[in-house]
Amino acid sequence: MVFVSDNKRILSGMRSTNPKLHIGNYEGALRNWVELQNEGFELYCMVADWHTLTTNSGKDSGTNARSVAKDFIAGGIDPSKSAVFIQSHVKEHAELHLLFSMITPLGWVERNPTYKEKQGDIGGAEREPYGLLGYPVLQTADILLYRPFGVPVGRDQAPHLEIGNDIGQRFNRLYDVELFSPYKYMIPEDELRAKLPGLDMRKMSKSYDNCIYLSDTEDETAEKINSAFTTPSKLKKTDPGIPEGCAVCQYLRLYSPNWEQQWAEDVAGERGCFQSKKELTEVLNEFLRPMRERRAQISDADIEEILIVGAEKARAVAAETMVQVRAAMGLF
Repeated sequence: MVFVSDNKRILSGMRSTNPKLHIGNYEGALRNWVELQNEGFELYCMVADWHTLTTNSGKDSGTNARSVAKDFIAGGIDPSKSAVFIQSHVKEHAELHLLFSMITPLGWVERNPTYKEKQGDIGGAEREPYGLLGYPVLQTADILLYRPFGVPVGRDQAPHLEIGNDIGQRFNRLYDVELFSPYKYMIPEDELRAKLPGLDMRKMSKSYDNCIYLSDTEDETAEKINSAFTTPSKLKKTDPGIPEGCAVCQYLRLYSPNWEQQWAEDVAGERGCFQSKKELTEVLNEFLRPMRERRAQISDADIEEILIVGAEKARAVAAETMVQVRAAMGLF
């Protein structure tokens, strides 16, 4: 995936609902961020703690946000190249959200898939907070505050971002400026990486408890793989497998250099599920080893310093954008 642009700035982030990122987060988004960072893009890497408040009390938000930031670094984000920061530490996000909320038609946010999806997370219309409805407007502010070339996101998130370009262009029209240029969706091309299934072949989700986390120990990873979903009709080694519907085989395809042979043996009934699980445990633990080692070296003091520096860098760009927004709106 090659992108050419004079504007090398990109912005992406993850919510801190849970203190740990899983391999689906890594494959669907974080790996892409690291690759773009290493290609020379100026990455602003945000822990979206305010977004967690739409479906969560937020009482553990600060602790969770710092843990997620550690996973960012462990996964390969280099704070000497990229700004790693917590959303709430850059107050311009809130100001631009407020101003965008004044120009965004109600129908746009009601139709947005983010709103419809998150309604189910809180369990009742009478309990839906205003912030849930405004979620995509805040997300738009998060992005446009940095006037990026693009937003590297998972494939399932692309429809949620369409409203952002619409709001940016509406602002330009209303105030007769060319402040916000449309941003690109920088989506991983590999379909399996974009939609890595969980251990039970459902969507990998913390709420389903079907994840392998980047910070899991070797033993925890082995235990989870041993309980993973395989071909239900493969009761003994000689029964033919269906690797497309087997979580273990899906992971082998990503992490094993010999996955094609392993799949062929599975289909031919030449290998049992125990062998596949054993080999997956070995290759996945080896893949995760550098991340675990990097994470173990990050102290609480280290992450605080990284977040302070990252917020300062982010705030410098955000403040510049807000000067231009206020001038366009006649706010002095």
